[in-house]
Parts: sequence; structure tokens; C-alpha cells
Amino acid sequence: MRRFALFVMPLLIAMASCSSVEYDLVETASVPPRFQDMDPQDFGPKTPHHHPVHGIDVSKWNGDIDWRQVRASGVAFAFIKATEGKDNIDNRFHENWRAAKSAGVPPAPYHFYYFCSTADQQADWFISNVPKAAMVLPPVLDVEWNGESKNCRYRPSKLTAVQELQRFLNRLEAHYGKRPIIYTTVDFHRDMLVGEFKNYHFWLRAVADHPSNIYTDRRWAFWQYTSTGRIPGIKGDTDINVFAGSAKNWRNWLTAVAEM
Repeated sequence: MRRFALFVMPLLIAMASCSSVEYDLVETASVPPRFQDMDPQDFGPKTPHHHPVHGIDVSKWNGDIDWRQVRASGVAFAFIKATEGKDNIDNRFHENWRAAKSAGVPPAPYHFYYFCSTADQQADWFISNVPKAAMVLPPVLDVEWNGESKNCRYRPSKLTAVQELQRFLNRLEAHYGKRPIIYTTVDFHRDMLVGEFKNYHFWLRAVADHPSNIYTDRRWAFWQYTSTGRIPGIKGDTDINVFAGSAKNWRNWLTAVAEM
């Protein structure tokens, strides 16, 4: 049975507050998709279906979720939208994180960042709305260009963006005791993040090609590989993600971050 090295070395994180994810060998034998996809892509030998640990990301737009059915289908984690900017909260957030946690799906609340508000304003908003009890997995910073926004299309310089994002990340880590994960897209990463935040785990969007082919010099811990997945317990299309390591890696990492 052939194998390919997803990454040659484990991702070593120097800071003790950031538990490392081990990137080990992944089988390349034929593996059927775990979940239905309404627009499946051919990723070749680096298909996400070789990864045993799958999860979802959801918001109010997913409507009513049967979290016990989601868990029974094999979903291992959930990124759940919490806040946006300095004054917007997802009105399903509290319902979703409580129900996910109760069903045995570890939640990770995420914040959608707007550059029209300061890092401190947004950190204050997130902290005031997201209790520590919601933080089984580390918090997530969702940073991407929002060109279709009616409220904020401001694009700062890279220097300004990196400084602001670092301030936000520092605030969340100091409050929750867990180093945040960074979610981003190809264009924002290219414009702002190449070479930055090397001591953070990344969650990357790549729905048409493997992340290693489209993100410059970036290892990933989570890969969002489709936005057209179908998950039992959720109506309509759903984003689906995979964890970089093996099932054993996942259990070890989950235990480590839960104890922080």
C-alpha cells in the first residue's frame, strides 16, 4: 500500500501555549467519501477523504441543526460563528455551541474580522459574548477580504493588518488561555499573510486544489475542502473540513488543548 508524506516534519510550535499538530503519513489507497458532496472536486492522490477526522463550520445560515445526528454521522469537530466586527453576534451562536458540546462535538467559536474596527474593539466584543465554557477547541480568527460588504471594504497595508491581527490574537490568547487558530482564504493569504504568524495553526480554504499547491510556504492544521457538502442533521449545503493528522493525533491534540 503506497503512502505519501503529507508533511515531512511535524509542525513544531515554540510557544508552550500552542499545542502542536502532528502531520504524519496518510494512506493513498482508495477511500470512499464519508459525506455526500453536491459539487465534488477531484483532488487526485491528496484527496481529503484520506484524512480520518472530519468536521464542519456553521452559522445561523445553517438553520436548525440536529447535533446528535451530526455527531452520529462521524463529525468530529465544529467551528461555530460567534461574532463579527465590533457589534454583531450570530443569533444561533449560543444555541449551537451548547447543543454541539452536549452532543459530543467539540466546538471552536470563530470571529469574522473587519478592518473598519480596531483590534481591541473586536476583541472586547468577542470576549463579552463568548464564555470560556464555549471554548473546548481554541478560538478562531476568520480573516478574509470582504469586498461585497456594504459596511466595510477598507484594505489596510500589510504592516497595519499584521499589527492589528496580532493584537486581536494576543487579546484572545490572554483571556482564554488557548492560542487561536487562523482561518483564511487564498487571496487574503497571498496579500497579507505570507511569511507571517508562523507560530499559529492555520485553517485554510481550498475547494478546488490541495492547500499545498496554492498557499505559499504554509502548513495547515485544518483544510476546508468543500462548501457544498451534505451532513445528516443539517439541511442544505454545509462546509466540511479535515484535520491534518491521524485519528490518534486528533485525540492527543484534543486532550492537550482541552486541558489549557
